Amino acid sequence: MGLLVQKYGGTSVGSLERIMRVARRVAASRAAGNDVIVVVSAIGGETDRLLELGREAAPGAEPSQREMDVLVSTGEQVSAALLSICLNDMGTPARSMMGHQARIMTEGPHTKARIRSIEGSKLAETIAAGQVAVVAGFQGIDPDGNITTLGRGGSDTTAVAIAAAARATACEIYTDVDGVYTADPNVCPNAKKISRISYEEMLELASLGAKVLQIRSVEVAMKYAVPIHVRSSFKEDEGTWVVGEETSLESVVVAGVTSDKNETKVTVRSVTDAPGMVAGIFEPLAAESISVDMIIQNVSEEGTTDLTFTVKGGDVAAAKKIVEGMLPELGAKAVIVDEDVVKVSIVGLGMRSHAGVAAKMFRVLAEERINIQAITTSEIKVSCLIEAKYAELAVRALHDAFDLGT
Repeated sequence: MGLLVQKYGGTSVGSLERIMRVARRVAASRAAGNDVIVVVSAIGGETDRLLELGREAAPGAEPSQREMDVLVSTGEQVSAALLSICLNDMGTPARSMMGHQARIMTEGPHTKARIRSIEGSKLAETIAAGQVAVVAGFQGIDPDGNITTLGRGGSDTTAVAIAAAARATACEIYTDVDGVYTADPNVCPNAKKISRISYEEMLELASLGAKVLQIRSVEVAMKYAVPIHVRSSFKEDEGTWVVGEETSLESVVVAGVTSDKNETKVTVRSVTDAPGMVAGIFEPLAAESISVDMIIQNVSEEGTTDLTFTVKGGDVAAAKKIVEGMLPELGAKAVIVDEDVVKVSIVGLGMRSHAGVAAKMFRVLAEERINIQAITTSEIKVSCLIEAKYAELAVRALHDAFDLGT
C-alpha cells in the first residue's frame, strides 16, 4: 500500500483497446489500496506525425520551436483524456492534467527543456479527493507561461520527477519490454533479464544506447533515491528494479553490453596546435547545447594536429556548420563527417575492483578482426567506436565472452 506513480509509453497506449487495458491495470492498483498517479505518453507514432505536420507547414524554413512544442504536446493531452474517460467509465474516479495544470515548471530551450520544479498541490488535491491523477507526460511550462517539451522519452523524466516530488513508494515504468536485459534480445537471443541494477549502471546503459529509460529520468531517480520498476504493460511478471548500489550488485563484473548507432564521428583536419584552439572548437558547440562524447587529438606534426570527436546523429548538421565557420581562425583545412560508426560498450559496477576488463574487451574485438577507432572509459564502463557493420558481431562476441547469457 502506498503512492505509486505509473508511466505508460506510446506502445502501451497505442490504441483505444490498449488504453482500456491500461485503465484496468490502473483500476486494479487503486482497488488494491494504492493511491495512483499515472503519466502517459502520446499514442505510438503520434509525436512523429505531429512533427512531420509541423515541418510541412513551414516548407521554406525551420518551424518555430515554441510552436512545435505547442503542437507536439497535444499528443499526450489526447492520451491523458482518453485514459481518464476509460477509468471514470469503469467506476474509478480519475482526472486528467496537462503539464501546466500539474505545475511542472521547466527551464531551458524549447524541445529540450528540463524540469526545474513540480508544485504538487493540484496532484495532492486530486489524490486527496480519491481520484487517479492522469498527467500528460513530456511537457511542462516555463517562467513566461509557454508550453515546453522535454525531448524524446521525456515522459520517463516526468514520471520520476513526480515520484520524487510526491515521495512515492515507487515509480513503475510500463513499456513494451519486460525489463532491462544484458543485451538487446534481438541481437543476442540468449540475453537474460536483470532483476536488479544500480542507478549508475542504468545511467551508463541509457547513455550508451539502451532504449529502456531516458537518461535524465535515471539521473533524477538517482538524485532523489526513487526506486524504478521497469515492467511490461502486457504481462504481470516482475521486471527490473533500478535501485541504489548494493553489495550484491558490486559482485557482477559486467552487467550488460550495448551499442549506440546514433553516433557520428567528426574530424577537423590540420588544426593549428596552440593553446586555446580546442576550447575554441567546443565552446561554440556547447553554446548550442550540442553534447560531445569521444574526443581524440592526434600527435602534433609541423605545428598542426587532427582533432576527432563524436556527436549524436541529430546534432551532426549543426555541429558541422559551426566548425566549418571556424576553419579560418583555426587554421584548419577541412571537416570530415563519418556516420558509418557505432559505439559498443560494456557496463558493470564490478569493473571498479576487477583488473583486466578493458584488456579482455579489446582482445575479444581483435579476435573478431574489428578495428577500434576510439576509446572512452569510466570507472564502470568501457566504450569503443567501431565500423557500423560490425555492431551486432561485437555485441554478441562481448556478451558471450563475459558469460552474460542464460
